Amino acid sequence: MPAFAFANEIIPVFSRKAIFGYPAMVAASVGIAFISFTVWAHHMFTVGMGAVANTAFVLSTMVIAVPTGIKIFNWLATIWGGKVRLTVPMLFCIGFLFQFTVAGLTGIMLGVAPFNWQLHNSYFVVAHFHYVILGGIFFCLFGAFYYWFPKMTGRMMDETLGKWHFWMFVLGFHLTFDFMHIPGLLGMPREIYTYEPGHHWAIWNMIVTIGAFVQAIAVLIFVFNLVRSCFKGKLAGNDPWDAWTLEWTTTSPPPSYNFATEPTVRSRRPLWDLKHPEEPDWEYELRTENEMAAK
Repeated sequence: MPAFAFANEIIPVFSRKAIFGYPAMVAASVGIAFISFTVWAHHMFTVGMGAVANTAFVLSTMVIAVPTGIKIFNWLATIWGGKVRLTVPMLFCIGFLFQFTVAGLTGIMLGVAPFNWQLHNSYFVVAHFHYVILGGIFFCLFGAFYYWFPKMTGRMMDETLGKWHFWMFVLGFHLTFDFMHIPGLLGMPREIYTYEPGHHWAIWNMIVTIGAFVQAIAVLIFVFNLVRSCFKGKLAGNDPWDAWTLEWTTTSPPPSYNFATEPTVRSRRPLWDLKHPEEPDWEYELRTENEMAAK
């Protein structure tokens, strides 16, 4: 859920559009929060719960894909037709959209009890899990670091190093976790430290290991960029992204008291209201969504 929140903040700013279908996005978040309480036993299809319990958790696992899909389509609709700026935070969010969609699809596959019975406790499950954690959460987390670092420190992170970080991490991620699905399909169990030759797993594990080292190099680039930018980064100013939310109305970094006077918030994008008092937030969103519907 925090990763979804990061994407909700970053994607509209760099698409130069209000987020598409805001009420549906909120409803989807609430739906995911509630339905997620009913999916936990899809990790337990092989323990003998019985047909009724298996069926119930298969259905709940399928249902949770609906609000998740709504969020994906809303983010894509926000990008569609926008004046997209491919800054580092936006690149990480675009990577998140693709990879989290793939993670959702493999999650649906594992939500089918007979399929799960064959692949339970295999490397296929490990690959799916890391598609969610790294491909989803970590990509949004990296995007959030680049987005809010100027507000926290008053300095910008280096954009060139950030793009090296992004592309290296994407390459390493897909080398590792795309190819990790294959030994899982070939029957390789997880949580083993060695295995006998002749299972045809070795070449795939070699590719996976190479990808892990590429990811490690990417993270080192990120750490170097983070430390270097703290001392030598370009001064950010109050609002380097031309953003819309309240934190960008104060200095970077903010004073200890945040705001000298309590700000009045009349919309979801208060800084937009200050920049464009002639066009209320709801009118802009209505016009944007009508243009999308016409297209």
